[in-house]
Amino acid sequence: MTSSLTHLIETCQVRIAMLFDFYLQQRVSQAPELQQAMYYSVSNGGKHLRSLLVYATGHIFDASLENLDIPACAVELIHSYSLIHDDLPPMDNADLRRGKPACHKQFTEAMAILAGDALQPLAYEIIASHPSTLSAEQRLAMIHMLSHASGLDGMAAGQALDIVGVNALPALEHMYALKTGALFRTSIQLGMLAANIKTYPSLEKFADYVGLAFQIQDDLLDLESDPALIGKPVGLDATNNKITYPSLLNKEKAQEKVQELLANAVQELAPLAHKADLLRELVYSILTIRP
Repeated sequence: MTSSLTHLIETCQVRIAMLFDFYLQQRVSQAPELQQAMYYSVSNGGKHLRSLLVYATGHIFDASLENLDIPACAVELIHSYSLIHDDLPPMDNADLRRGKPACHKQFTEAMAILAGDALQPLAYEIIASHPSTLSAEQRLAMIHMLSHASGLDGMAAGQALDIVGVNALPALEHMYALKTGALFRTSIQLGMLAANIKTYPSLEKFADYVGLAFQIQDDLLDLESDPALIGKPVGLDATNNKITYPSLLNKEKAQEKVQELLANAVQELAPLAHKADLLRELVYSILTIRP
């Protein structure tokens, strides 16, 4: 890992932590236990991959850190809410998250549901009102983009398909594109929007490749990794009778697919040359160093 990527990661973590502290520690709360459950979940470790994608993309187009902080924080709040709900007994029934008790184990199931519910509007509140030079048009576009990616046409839809179950590769890839890929693509798009870039097709294709590769790798980690290393239970897919990439094909073909998708993703960055070095190195670290 180069010093540039290390610096990006450290910068991201510090700046996101400051915003979490401002909104979930310093503000006066009408419901202290709910506030504690929210803060517990967003500050419970994690690599902030989606936030890093926001920052690394914004870096390509010289977006200011202040303008990147807002969407980076928002996408992390949406991701955290999804993890809280994923861990609940009706969903994946996971007791651990990032090596610590899941939110519903640390607090209660009811409080965990409310914590997830409250993190969603907080994400949009921050986009709408946190001070920066972002225009009203940029903020509205970010809200629209993030809500689309996390709702009926994105992450929530993918989670619903996961619950219902799929039994063929095209349906599985479609579900992954919604459940995981939508927030990856939106992280890239939010980084562009912070620089007032409305579209960049090769970067959006890059995000789609990375999102699918990340989810397949997650399948592999659930199949064979050490819970102590990844900070959450393994074998849940089999326990919950879920169809995954390795179960439909096999471990070796799943690993080959990750590498194929990684190569495709990096190829999409070629037109950006050295401007995309941080993003290029970040995706290599995501897909070759995990966990």
